[in-house]
Amino acid sequence: MGDSDDREISYNDLSVREILTEMKDISEVMVDLAYASLMYDSEDMAEKVRELEAEMDELKYAIRFKTLLAARTRDDARQLSGLLQVASAADKVSDAAGDIVDLLDVPLEKRPFISAMLYQSDEKIRATKIMPNSSMVGYTIKQLAVEACTGCRIIAIKNRHGWTYDPEADVKIRAGDDIIVRGTEDGYVNLTEFAKGSKEWEFPEISEEEEEETVEEEAASINEEEEP
Repeated sequence: MGDSDDREISYNDLSVREILTEMKDISEVMVDLAYASLMYDSEDMAEKVRELEAEMDELKYAIRFKTLLAARTRDDARQLSGLLQVASAADKVSDAAGDIVDLLDVPLEKRPFISAMLYQSDEKIRATKIMPNSSMVGYTIKQLAVEACTGCRIIAIKNRHGWTYDPEADVKIRAGDDIIVRGTEDGYVNLTEFAKGSKEWEFPEISEEEEEETVEEEAASINEEEEP
């Protein structure tokens, strides 16, 4: 059985609400990566967008399958049709992201309008590097609460192992990482100061319960690193 079949089975194990949430999240990531691929002329990001587009097709199939099984009466069909409309909207967003990355086939000199268009948006996509003396080094995205503290969301990280797209909250920031973020101009300037080490990271206050969870996560991480 291939990878596609495995994913299809796992998607069919999800509830309709979970599938819709997954479709929404993936479509948002696709748009961010599509714009970033144009800004940095990155075929790697474009390829990831295409992979996610194929994944969205599988999710679309899964949600149609589940709604057909669930519809037993005319009223059921009427209610479930609304869910399919939401799923269709997310699918259209993903298709649009796929169309955006196709612009990479256009020579750079013939698409100067793209940078200007992205520059005028309220939220911009930018890149910065984490320097060795940055106080962000060694902490996870969750511990830093990057988006809450700076208004910038990390959409991709590049290190010696390659790219990580839409990184999980438990991913650690390390010296030398290149991070691509989406956020406001002020947020990006602030984040850059932290990344360069010219400003100490301002950790958010956490409750005792959250602090205990953090200690447990760090202990688990140490145990994993010590295992052969």
